[in-house]
Amino acid sequence: MSEILVKFDEPIMNPRGDIYFAEAVGRQRQEDGLWEGWIEFEALDQSGGSISSMRETTQPNRTDLEYWAQGLSRVYLQGALARAEGVLLSRIENKNEQAGE
Repeated sequence: MSEILVKFDEPIMNPRGDIYFAEAVGRQRQEDGLWEGWIEFEALDQSGGSISSMRETTQPNRTDLEYWAQGLSRVYLQGALARAEGVLLSRIENKNEQAGE
């Protein structure tokens, strides 16, 4: 089960001007016991929903994962948002291509 490690107070804005609040989230993998972390972005405008990055880090234990999460900078979060939006856009484009649109 995933857990929130850090909630960031300062909002992150994408190039279109959409504003998100970020949370560093993590979980322990059952298969090998390692901890993985990612970023979840909740839109300030509730109609915007949320976006999650893919895995951003893998750490040997929870303490190291928390250390990673606490050290994330605003610039890192902006990059993670751009990556997450890029993955989301790619998935939408692939679905549209498969549907013949």
